[in-house]
Amino acid sequence: MKNNNKEEQQVQKQEFLFDGINYKILLIGIAVIALGFVLMSGGGSKDPNVFNEDIFSFRRIRLAPTTVLIGFGITIYSIFKKSK
Repeated sequence: MKNNNKEEQQVQKQEFLFDGINYKILLIGIAVIALGFVLMSGGGSKDPNVFNEDIFSFRRIRLAPTTVLIGFGITIYSIFKKSK
């Protein structure tokens, strides 16, 4: 009876769903997404009656959304990457 319990405990070792490299790539993707949202922020005006042209800058219209999409691509790649 005691041998049976020890064998069951050895069989029930916790296995992670992904390898370590998958988690590293996932964290990189999340960091790239966060960078994209940081690039998207700002450009407001203290006075609501004054229009600020900075909201239509290249950084907020093109660079930041592209960075977020690249980050999503990296995270999707980390999920689908097969372990060796």
